[in-house]
Amino acid sequence: MAESGFAEAFYFEDLKPGFKFKSPVGRTLTDVDNIWFSLLTNNVNQIHFNKDYVEKHYSGDPFHGRLVVNGILTLAIAVGLTSHLSARGFMLGLENVKFRRPVFSGDTIYAEAEVVEARESRSRPGFGIVRLKTRAYNQRGEVVLEFDRIIMVPKKHGRTH
Repeated sequence: MAESGFAEAFYFEDLKPGFKFKSPVGRTLTDVDNIWFSLLTNNVNQIHFNKDYVEKHYSGDPFHGRLVVNGILTLAIAVGLTSHLSARGFMLGLENVKFRRPVFSGDTIYAEAEVVEARESRSRPGFGIVRLKTRAYNQRGEVVLEFDRIIMVPKKHGRTH
């Protein structure tokens, strides 16, 4: 599994099926991150920003009255932690997003991605399309999120035709 420094970026030829990437850093989430993100995105679900509400309505497992980190924030952080793979290119889409466990303030998110498919682009010579199976996990190693990310990355030598 490759662990990359921040300066490294990949070309299509580097991203062969089976290649694994593990982010060299994690990101600890705070209540401020969660509340601001939820309110900035107009998410009105109080489970993300109203402690009194959560304590009254979600006191049992697995929440125990704690604010739940907005899943889209967790997704965005996981994409960011693996963005080294698309630093030379761009994202085409996300598929098969599955939130496996809730994330809470104080949890640290780590991410890893594996190339599961790579092919040359038919519409953009000099580029390839890569499918990444991405997993985010917390400080206890528990998977909190899984998704496929599809990226387009340039070839090392640009156009081939």
